Amino acid sequence: MPEKTLKFLIQGGEANAGPPIGPALGPLGVNVLQVVEEINRKTGEFKGMRVPVEVVVDTDTKSFEVRVGTPTTAALIVKEAGIEKGSSQPNREFVGELSMEQVVRIAKLKMPDMRAKSLKAAVKQVLGTCQSMGVTVEGKRAKEVIREVDAGAYDDLIGKAEEELKEQ
Repeated sequence: MPEKTLKFLIQGGEANAGPPIGPALGPLGVNVLQVVEEINRKTGEFKGMRVPVEVVVDTDTKSFEVRVGTPTTAALIVKEAGIEKGSSQPNREFVGELSMEQVVRIAKLKMPDMRAKSLKAAVKQVLGTCQSMGVTVEGKRAKEVIREVDAGAYDDLIGKAEEELKEQ
């Protein structure tokens, strides 16, 4: 059973049979419209964000499987903060605000893709991205919040979210 894996970066919920999907899948003999419908169904919740998608095609049976990754941390921050893009001067100009709950939610979503050993480490990575995008957290610069996380100020919130992750 020879399998062929194709990777695409798709706008969530807006895939179509044109390039890059159609020309890549056409020669493999799969129904491109079925693949596009499946991609759009699975990426609908990430509307407006670029989402990594893997399509695994069995070239013998012409069956396929669609695997959806998570959008970039920056894209998730943009969506949560309700901004169009990050700041061009992140240390001087702040373009958005997130709550610590939103930061933890993003970290939980990105956890499988990160090389973080704990949710606390993942939260700190998300905060680092907030810093480089000019997004404040709880009204403070992200660097200050990272120091507070290190000091244990948000251990209850992170611990509760970590329990939820284990239950899934």
